[in-house]
Amino acid sequence: MTMQNSVWLATANLPTYDALDDDQECDVLVVGGGLIGLTTALHLQQEGLAVVLLDGGRIGGRTSGNTTGKVTSQHSAIYASLLDRHGRDKAQQYAQANQAAVDEVEDLVRRLGIDCELTRTPSYVYANGDLDLAREAEVARDLGLPASAADPAELGLPLTAASAVRFDDQVLLHPVRYLGGLAAAFTAAGGLIFEHSRVTDVGSKGDRVEARTSSGRTVVADHAVVATLLPIGLIGGYFARTRPNQSHGIAVELPVEAPTAMTISADSPSRSTRPWPGGGPNGLIVVGSGHETGAEEDTDASYRSLVDWVGELWHTKVEPQYRWSAEDFSTPDQLPYVGKAPGSPVLIATGMQKWGLSNGTVAAGILRDTVLGRDNRWSGTFDAGRIGDARAVAKLVQDNLKVGKEFAVGHVRRLHTKAPVCTHLGCPLRWNEGDGTWDCNCHGSRFAADGAVLDGPATKPLALPDN
Repeated sequence: MTMQNSVWLATANLPTYDALDDDQECDVLVVGGGLIGLTTALHLQQEGLAVVLLDGGRIGGRTSGNTTGKVTSQHSAIYASLLDRHGRDKAQQYAQANQAAVDEVEDLVRRLGIDCELTRTPSYVYANGDLDLAREAEVARDLGLPASAADPAELGLPLTAASAVRFDDQVLLHPVRYLGGLAAAFTAAGGLIFEHSRVTDVGSKGDRVEARTSSGRTVVADHAVVATLLPIGLIGGYFARTRPNQSHGIAVELPVEAPTAMTISADSPSRSTRPWPGGGPNGLIVVGSGHETGAEEDTDASYRSLVDWVGELWHTKVEPQYRWSAEDFSTPDQLPYVGKAPGSPVLIATGMQKWGLSNGTVAAGILRDTVLGRDNRWSGTFDAGRIGDARAVAKLVQDNLKVGKEFAVGHVRRLHTKAPVCTHLGCPLRWNEGDGTWDCNCHGSRFAADGAVLDGPATKPLALPDN
């Protein structure tokens, strides 16, 4: 029987924390208990600041707990594209920041004594068709990454690939156990975590920042970091500067030993694999079948396509033990947004483009240094206030015209149905059969079957119509 749950959330015992039941004051408020929020909170608490962290559900309960569990500077085939688009300096900044994050995660695991199955292993990107990855290998190596052209036979996958790039000494881990270790270290240092405390608004209060929760409680702080998947509400207009994407994952046991390296295909549809220690030597995790959140997509078919891919490669019929999905946001210029949100008193981090364990670790360092008034060598590349080049602006216009059409067509359709609308800006929602959620294609909000908010930018639950 397949469990509809992340393999990581199902195999970790996270600590639990009370909901916020009185008003608080602190030096720094962190909103969001995923990797970015927990890492930022830990950094700042260890710097001697008083930090409060609020999460709308459980820490690690959403995207960070549904990740593939790869911590790597190998982000599919991105570096030749970054070089061509942004020039050498920014491409090298991005590359070096993410490689430094790989080492930082291992250092945190070692220093904090976190038992999270951390393993160093190669990570490969490969191409099945006409795409030649030789230049990707050359560019990545020239940017200082541990990259080289590789024989596709090294992948350990029973498929024929045209080319491959190998990144040496990358990291895979159990992400939820890692998050639990960060949370334990944070609270041991004096930090406060409150779960089931959804922030609905963050604004200025004199020269400080005030956040209000759905229960009416408030937290007043000198600084606020909104480390939710996408900044809540209208903060910084990031809902209109990003696009939401959903990927699907399965955990299976093969009839033979699983490949020991991490792999990802540069072709579409993307297939990402890594060993699954919990499944024994034959355990494998496969992630892919990505699409825009809330698109007209058969999500059950997305899961089946992953199962079929495994079956075709290994000539066997498999039944996943776990299946799950994760959402993330992409930016129009391939670089995350991290730092001060325009027109807002808060700091943000978003647009990790499905590489949140490494990009998110970089983001946490930038956020820490911004709060402390220190320079950070990566902050310019990840600047949260940038507009982007002409190509990025054109992409934003195209994306928002699409959102406008979705809004208009959806509301015509809604005149004849009882489909609910998103509590963020009123866009129509689609039922996601595979996950049992209501999803918004406009800006990526997701809601449980009972209307509870799962992912923002929405902060208010649905008022579902009576059947």
